[in-house]
Amino acid sequence: MKILDKYLTKQFLLSIFFALIAFTLIFVVLNMMENLDDFIDQHVSAGEILHYYLVFTPEIIKLMTPVSVLFGALFTVGRITNLSELTAIKAGGVNIYRFMIPFLSTALVISLLSIYFIGYVVPLANKTKVNIARKYLKKDLAYTGGNIFFQDSPTRMVSISYFDEVNHQAYRVSIQTFDGSNFPHMISRIDANRMEYDTTTHTWKAFDGDYRTFGNSSQNVKFFKEKNLTNVHFTPKELTTKQQKPEEMNLTELKKTIEADEKAGTDHTSLSIEYYSRFSFSMASIIVVLFGLPISTTKRRGGLSVQVGINLLITFIYLAFMQISEAFGKNGAMNPLLTAWFANLIFLTAALFNLPRMKQ
Repeated sequence: MKILDKYLTKQFLLSIFFALIAFTLIFVVLNMMENLDDFIDQHVSAGEILHYYLVFTPEIIKLMTPVSVLFGALFTVGRITNLSELTAIKAGGVNIYRFMIPFLSTALVISLLSIYFIGYVVPLANKTKVNIARKYLKKDLAYTGGNIFFQDSPTRMVSISYFDEVNHQAYRVSIQTFDGSNFPHMISRIDANRMEYDTTTHTWKAFDGDYRTFGNSSQNVKFFKEKNLTNVHFTPKELTTKQQKPEEMNLTELKKTIEADEKAGTDHTSLSIEYYSRFSFSMASIIVVLFGLPISTTKRRGGLSVQVGINLLITFIYLAFMQISEAFGKNGAMNPLLTAWFANLIFLTAALFNLPRMKQ
């Protein structure tokens, strides 16, 4: 059995490898055709273009891994089925469930490795990719350090026009505090031209601004050159994170951002879905193999090409189903955890229902 397991695992991995290369190259070429005119118009060097697509590749690999794993499984099983090798394996006393073990074991290892790859490697590459896109393609400019607006606590809103993460300085700052029992009623407001973080005392200082307090029918204004802000809770690192898009955050950063939003009482549904989806998407490889293998073990009219076509169609339906369920989750129709795992649960149920129907 060890010889058979090694043979199937080797063929499976080789098929995955070549499929992943092929799908990645196709997507890179298509994206290059779309953006090449913009790169040329911006006089971007060939080296910078190569750098862009080098850091763009991990995102493509993430998306294409489930497709490549399924393709590899179908190609391997379809090939040995059409060559009647599967019949010989069954005749040797190996049932179909034992035959599936090398494929499921390999897919499980790939899924576990994907958690780290999707959770940390892809976001790191996306940071560089997004910076290049901002600089040369003028995309996502709203995220480049400006117009930061967030809720620091259930009763405090903060607005920052620009944050210099290198020097820990924020410019054109407004901090508004509201009455907790009557939220639309503002009780105080601080407006400052500049705010700086003191790394020694771990507090913020505001410069050249005014402090306003509001009563029922009056307000008081005090101007200041320098004012210590001891009641704000955010840090420079959190401001840097708030400027990032979710695709640029690794799992640790996402988790901390979600916890900070929970503490502040702000909505973190989209971030929670993104967090849980990285785990669920990592498991997509083993789900699609479990779903597709039973179909591929039966000879069909049209041969291997028909089997591959059917199962790849099912895979893309599966990926589209994940996107649709995420859209419902972001609208508040489903719990974030359920939203992220909904497609996996549906297809896993269908796979387990289909397993006993396989021909032994």
